[in-house]
Amino acid sequence: MKNSELYSANEIVLFGALGDLSRRKLLPALYQLDQAGLLNTESRIVGVAREDLTVEKLTAFVVDNLTEFVKEGLDKDVLSRFTARLVYQQLDFKDTASYRQLATTLAGGYAIRLYYFSTPPAIYGDITNGLQSVKLITDADRVVIEKPIGNCLASSKVINDKVSRYFNENQIYRIDHYLGKETVLNLLVLRFANSLFTNNWDRNSIDHIQITVAESVGIEGRWGFYDDAGQMRDMIQNHLLQVLSLVAMEPPADLSADSVRVEKLKAVKALVPINRMNVKEKTVRGQYTDGYLNGLPIPGYLNEKGANKKSNTETFVAIKAEIDNWRWAGVPFYLRTGKRMPAKHSEIVVQFKPQAHNIFKDSHADLPANKLTIRLQPDEGVELQMMNKIPGIASQMHIQENKLDLSFSETYENQRVVDAYERLMLEVINGNQSLFVSRDEVEAAWTWADSIIEAWQTSNERPKAYPAGTWGPVASLSMIARDDRQWVE
Repeated sequence: MKNSELYSANEIVLFGALGDLSRRKLLPALYQLDQAGLLNTESRIVGVAREDLTVEKLTAFVVDNLTEFVKEGLDKDVLSRFTARLVYQQLDFKDTASYRQLATTLAGGYAIRLYYFSTPPAIYGDITNGLQSVKLITDADRVVIEKPIGNCLASSKVINDKVSRYFNENQIYRIDHYLGKETVLNLLVLRFANSLFTNNWDRNSIDHIQITVAESVGIEGRWGFYDDAGQMRDMIQNHLLQVLSLVAMEPPADLSADSVRVEKLKAVKALVPINRMNVKEKTVRGQYTDGYLNGLPIPGYLNEKGANKKSNTETFVAIKAEIDNWRWAGVPFYLRTGKRMPAKHSEIVVQFKPQAHNIFKDSHADLPANKLTIRLQPDEGVELQMMNKIPGIASQMHIQENKLDLSFSETYENQRVVDAYERLMLEVINGNQSLFVSRDEVEAAWTWADSIIEAWQTSNERPKAYPAGTWGPVASLSMIARDDRQWVE
């Protein structure tokens, strides 16, 4: 039996098939799944968009983008098989009557349809209503929705209510691509398959944890979206809180979606609220100004094309978060994310407590504490900083700091690192929700984030300036320095 025959035939319907996400991520991901034999031979890929296109023009569009974004190059036979799956349907997403044409296109008796809403969340409800109006939603179908799911708790409830009107919760896959990254998935293995970490992953052994997601890019022409969102809504509320919940969660009973999601939700709900009373102490928000990156001049946020010169939107956020439970009481989680920083760099740093007693004073007056670094990008891997003896015959023992480095690209050099969207698309096909976000998680994250945003708005303070090409405002250094700690650069 071929691998592809293990997966039931399904119809993958991409709403917004000509958009940026589709061409950069979704189409390449589906191509890679096809190459790996993980798509049923009879499955179709139906592109849906507003433009009037023939399937031949869609095929040319797909080939051009696969050529650009599939790094390993294209296999002619796989490409031929993949493009043969393509179907196109023009659709006005807000016109219910036009969904009759889509119903005709999708007629054919497929057991499962996978709908991917690669569109603005504001029209999720329109698409759902349109599909229901022509009986294109069954209990077997699945829907993938992209963030941001709203810009606050209230708006997220509105969007979720519209989608949930016709799709049950077990049919809805709220995607956060960070949950498909190899190193993020490896967190579960590190924590729960290694007694070294399982037995030392709490307030007794860990001093603090840092989670950094730094971006070197600016807003990349997304001024309209980004200025309404800012770094808090765009990054903290979803990506960083999802990573934090995996770092902080209790051991799940098993790897089922329900077990994993329940423990993640508990971690987010245990976050200590940040409000008007403590927001200045616990947070720093910044906005990049003119600067230099890789030797080139970079315009500040307010000098970007189309900018609102009076914008108060933050492009940098640093937060001292705390989790009020038995495992983490007294252990700060320092979150940091920003645009126009020196490099694209995402990592988790687990700083362990120092040894209580030092018998190596002759070599090291102060023993550095162990540090576990989990690199999310660009060089995925795990690094453990520890002390080791320097080889030699001298009577005095000399020790030094060394690193045990598990770089994925070097350790698994003959294996391609799977893109997050490939894994997540496969999990949708398989009907596994464990790597997707539940509605309860979304709403708990918004509850915590809304309190911070409301406190910022009440204070009416402008974000603190930082030059493009630096690691953020000086105030973020001061925030962590008050605890006698420093950011890992």
